[in-house]
Amino acid sequence: MNGEDILALDERYVLHTYARAPFVVERGQGLYVYDTDGKRYLDFVSGIAVNALGYGDHDILEALQAQAGKLMHISNLYCSAPQAQLAQQLVQASGFADKVFLCNSGTEAVEAAIKFSRKCYSQSGVANRTEILAFTDGFHGRTLGALALTPRAHYQDPFRPLMPGAKIASFNDLDAASKLLDENTCACIVEPLQGEGGVNIADEQFLRGLRSLCSERGILLIFDEVQCGLGRTGTLWAHQPYGVSPDMMTLAKPLGGGLPIGATLVNAQVAAAIQPGDHGSTFAANPVICATAQVVLAKLSQPDLLAHVNAQGRYLEQKLNVLQAKFKSIKSVRGRGLIWGVEFDDDIAPIIASAYANGLLTCKAGAKVLRLLPPLVADQQAIDEAAGILDKCLTEVNGKGQCCGR
Repeated sequence: MNGEDILALDERYVLHTYARAPFVVERGQGLYVYDTDGKRYLDFVSGIAVNALGYGDHDILEALQAQAGKLMHISNLYCSAPQAQLAQQLVQASGFADKVFLCNSGTEAVEAAIKFSRKCYSQSGVANRTEILAFTDGFHGRTLGALALTPRAHYQDPFRPLMPGAKIASFNDLDAASKLLDENTCACIVEPLQGEGGVNIADEQFLRGLRSLCSERGILLIFDEVQCGLGRTGTLWAHQPYGVSPDMMTLAKPLGGGLPIGATLVNAQVAAAIQPGDHGSTFAANPVICATAQVVLAKLSQPDLLAHVNAQGRYLEQKLNVLQAKFKSIKSVRGRGLIWGVEFDDDIAPIIASAYANGLLTCKAGAKVLRLLPPLVADQQAIDEAAGILDKCLTEVNGKGQCCGR
């Protein structure tokens, strides 16, 4: 089937909850994907921060194939070596956790954290501690619990009533958070670096202050590192530079090397409150995915790779700053490691479309923020190519008067 046939089939049979690109991706290799017409695209989306090691990594494929030949599924009624080994690896890498709950996605990891937070207090007889504090521009998922902690009207309004007990404070406003972290609060959830919300970085005083307030008031602190964790910011965990640790941490996107997996890491206090029957999942901790995730985690933990992410992140920042100096429509450039947001003065949909036409994949983080999420193995040559395409796209879009005027 050609691309047009597949797009027609997709239009006829797939329930469209996403706005699709106007082409069909057929394969990937290294930093590039190819559509059904053979056109090549430099991928600066990475499957929304999933393909951290690019496409076709030999070690990932080898682990996947070896485990698939032995055992593909058994359910959580039974123990498997890949599950136990991955859990050990995650705990040891975390620096704070004692146990891991494995699931299938970032949203599921957040839902588990919500349930675990409430169980921590209900099992000890503290029935009033059910509320959870989240922050403006945060994104924690689209299921009803996670959605209640994702404060955007266009996501929430069609699906009300949502989970009760969600409270929202302004991101990076410690005073606002302090007023809401009260005797009814069981947990506070925050992204150390917000991805979907616009690539917004937590202030050091804010994140350290949240840790202090939660510790003083007996509230669990959850770091959502589904997008910003696992090397994306140049450290294994995005919260490491702040010198604080959470009570729980949610992970997903890059962990499975392209296969679906999520994880909720918990400390001893939380782990002690959870018993068999409190939560579950038929497909969670799939042996093939867990075996693959061990390889991914080992690679993303390597000091050389993290140093590479930092170096390439600085280089990408320089290139984006050059673009900002040239195009007055760029209001700001912000990010860390290899997650960057370029904020414009108008909707960026025409820029994304122009990038498609010129062989570059980018995505939004809100209507006016262009988000760049290259594979963590991207090099200067790829960054030069991406910057050159963006320069061309901005020139084209400005010339047509579609948006982002100078």
